[in-house]
Amino acid sequence: MNKVKTILVLNMGMKSIRSIIFDEEGNKLASSSLPIVSLLTEETVTQDPAEWWSKACRVIQETVSDINNIPIDYLTVTSSSSCLICVDKHGNALLPCMMVSDKRAKAESDSIMKLSTFPPVKNRTNLGMDASLLLPKALWVKNHEEQIFEKTSKFLSPNDYLIMKFTGKHVTDYMNAHKWHYDTEKKQYPFEILNELDISTDLLPEVVNPGTCVGTVSPMAATETGLTAKTKVVITTYDAICSFVGSGVLKDGEASDVSGTVTVFRAASQRKRTVNANKIQHLPYYEAGIHIVGGSNNLGGGLIEWVKQCYYQKEMLPYELMEKDAGEAALGASGVIFLPYLLGERAPIWDSNARGVFFGLERMHTRKEMTRAVFESTGFIDLDMITAIEETGIQIGTIRLSGGLARLNLISQIKADITGRQIEVLSEFETTATGAAMMAMYGQGVYASLEEAANQFVKIRMIIHPDQKNYEKYQELYSLYKETYNTLKCLFPKRMSLTEKLYDKRKIRIENL
Repeated sequence: MNKVKTILVLNMGMKSIRSIIFDEEGNKLASSSLPIVSLLTEETVTQDPAEWWSKACRVIQETVSDINNIPIDYLTVTSSSSCLICVDKHGNALLPCMMVSDKRAKAESDSIMKLSTFPPVKNRTNLGMDASLLLPKALWVKNHEEQIFEKTSKFLSPNDYLIMKFTGKHVTDYMNAHKWHYDTEKKQYPFEILNELDISTDLLPEVVNPGTCVGTVSPMAATETGLTAKTKVVITTYDAICSFVGSGVLKDGEASDVSGTVTVFRAASQRKRTVNANKIQHLPYYEAGIHIVGGSNNLGGGLIEWVKQCYYQKEMLPYELMEKDAGEAALGASGVIFLPYLLGERAPIWDSNARGVFFGLERMHTRKEMTRAVFESTGFIDLDMITAIEETGIQIGTIRLSGGLARLNLISQIKADITGRQIEVLSEFETTATGAAMMAMYGQGVYASLEEAANQFVKIRMIIHPDQKNYEKYQELYSLYKETYNTLKCLFPKRMSLTEKLYDKRKIRIENL
């Protein structure tokens, strides 16, 4: 009788690091998590890589112990993309990690866009040059941390860093490398831009295909984590793509909304699509024969954590109460519109200066209306993404919903009503981890196809249909939502200049975004 294969997924999000062990039949055998601290200022968002590894060892030890030290066949890592770590020749982090929503490299992104070498790279990669991406961040280090830049042996993402801690190797996958404007067809970094910036390609990790085994757990890492040195380390990719795969979305017109700290909204296509690189992104997953179209914003479920912090911090059951409050408020929050750009915004508006706004507040409004407006903004986020995706010719039918926000049924119904689409709520909220497990075991031949993997891992818990009358009302509210942002857009840079002039850049410690 063949042994059932097991895989440990180390999933590091913006607010926690989790170790989850699955078997090949899709059963979750053990799970453990610890919070991760983020430090925020007006421009910077950072985390400590040393904290990642320390807590990774703890959660892995706990899950391995929970399954009575049954040997783990495979290990993979998934985490946020577009985060930059500078490591020295010994693998030590030289600076706190610049997280994806870190905005300090705005001047660098502007300067790269002015290079004559940028337009052809943009055309090849279908990727703009936002400050959240890796080339501007690396240039910021070169411009502002000269001594750190000189000591840097490799620029790594969190995925790459943790793989290095397990194996000692500096490797990445082509989807993570795409955040460097890596050309996935020609299989090359943007050497023409790197040459002009005087940043050597030797500083970037080797690129391999998702599903590739890059070695086994080193004896030192085995000692620290409780794993064995026989466990194979398999490259997958960053969390947004893993969550898409974990939703089981494989056919044209199917889309997934994974709302953890951020909202990841993507659709499947059987062929390559031409996208507006200033709005959304296109990524091929060659091994599965699909193309993935869409993007990630800066806050999804993080909006609800913010509401809890502001209005429900002292409540015994904060999520239940905020859902009750929002349910008692009228559709449209009695005229309150909320712009959800608390950390600026990525897809599809790419505005690092934008900030959150409550528009239309009146004396009669209470926390109920404000909470309802935030709930409704999560649906407007989805409709923004759908509008941008459908410009490529994809027609979105059903949306598969997972992540922390999917636990709130009212938000799921609001999303159905705002988008006018059928919502399929998945049984497993941890689609990032299941997607990573599916990709790794498919790459290693445990499954013959992703469809076979999805049959094991993906189950639908609930189907929600849109209310047509509500949909029609929300179309008008969405127009006001868009007009509010477009009207205020010119004021955000002025507001940014004023805050930089008036306030100190103090760091705020946040354990839960």
